[in-house]
Amino acid sequence: MKHIFQKGKDDTKSTFLLLHGTGGNELDLIPLAGKIDEDASYLSVRGNVLENGMPRFFRRLAEGVFDEEDLIFRTKELNDFIDEVSVKYGFDRGNVIAIGYSNGANIAGSLLFHYQDALKGAILHHPMVPIKGIELPDLTGTSVFIGAGTNDPICSPLESAELQSILERANAKVHLHWENRGHQLTYDEVEAAAEWYKKNVVGK
Repeated sequence: MKHIFQKGKDDTKSTFLLLHGTGGNELDLIPLAGKIDEDASYLSVRGNVLENGMPRFFRRLAEGVFDEEDLIFRTKELNDFIDEVSVKYGFDRGNVIAIGYSNGANIAGSLLFHYQDALKGAILHHPMVPIKGIELPDLTGTSVFIGAGTNDPICSPLESAELQSILERANAKVHLHWENRGHQLTYDEVEAAAEWYKKNVVGK
């Protein structure tokens, strides 16, 4: 998978897995990594699927309707890729925190839904419930930040609350942060994620 890896100044910190939104690329979320923790390493990945020329992490059948078969395949592909590059670049596979926006947040959520040890935690900006009706692995010890908009036309507040509930039932520790906005990622939301990270992830 096309990607950028940047080794951080502090090997004890988490490695951020950066996952862009539809139409983005591996450069998009690099500024976010610096705002969350400038000393951490990051692995920024470009989605392997094209939708009308726009990179995504998995196919969809329509707006908000995921191709579940492709989602499962691409989730495994991404998990295997992280396994592989953790050896190549020498970062701790058990200390990976995803930072995803929109489509990238959805594939990060799917990693949590399908693989117990894929992520130590996740910052999910405007995610949806990636797949319904499956039993999640035990996510004890996993911390998740969900950034949501009260007026988000793509991801309704009900969906954000449902995702929180599903993850909490799997024993994840979840913080749901609301912005009185739509689907866009705001500076205030990034600041809230940075504060959450300092309190819930650093040193744990």
